[in-house]
Amino acid sequence: MGIGDRIRALRTNAGMTQIELANKLNISNSTLSQYESSARTPSDDMKLKIAALFQVSTDYLLSGSLTNATDSKAKGVRIPVLGDVRAGYPMEAVENIIDYEEIDEETARRGEFFALRIKGDSMEPKFSEGDVVIVRKQETADSGDIVVALVNGDSATIKKLKRHQNGITLVPSNSAYEPMYYSNEEIMELPVNILGKVVELRAKF
Repeated sequence: MGIGDRIRALRTNAGMTQIELANKLNISNSTLSQYESSARTPSDDMKLKIAALFQVSTDYLLSGSLTNATDSKAKGVRIPVLGDVRAGYPMEAVENIIDYEEIDEETARRGEFFALRIKGDSMEPKFSEGDVVIVRKQETADSGDIVVALVNGDSATIKKLKRHQNGITLVPSNSAYEPMYYSNEEIMELPVNILGKVVELRAKF
């Protein structure tokens, strides 16, 4: 069973038609049909959106080996929500624990994780204020990944990472906000550090 089969199974188990799911994901019915037939692979952002909608992890969509968010509660591993992250202009990174989220045991064995709550609207429509993202701690990330970055040592922001030969750009999803470019010199001097990669979105309705 591939990712397309799992998307179709999640949809049918939820009693949704293709049109209903396509509307929720803000995509065309033909695009969803291509996803389900494996003729087209969803982008990383779309995988996060689908996983959040059905309360499963992106690892489940990719491999099918992990339990969904509801099943994992019985034997999940608690991880701390360390503080609000400004999905807009950078805000001070608050290190105190404000809440807890659960991830399944298999995911927990794959690294060190924490959760952060979105504040602001610069990552809409992908992430909304109040949503929680699950982050795997890592100091590097690939171009196109959604990351938590620390700017100047005490500010945290969630953005899509774009790498260039002479620096990086932290890109918001909301066109009302400007991308933030940092040269290699600024990355070293400020500094700008990658705190982790967003691996799951838990939308709060």
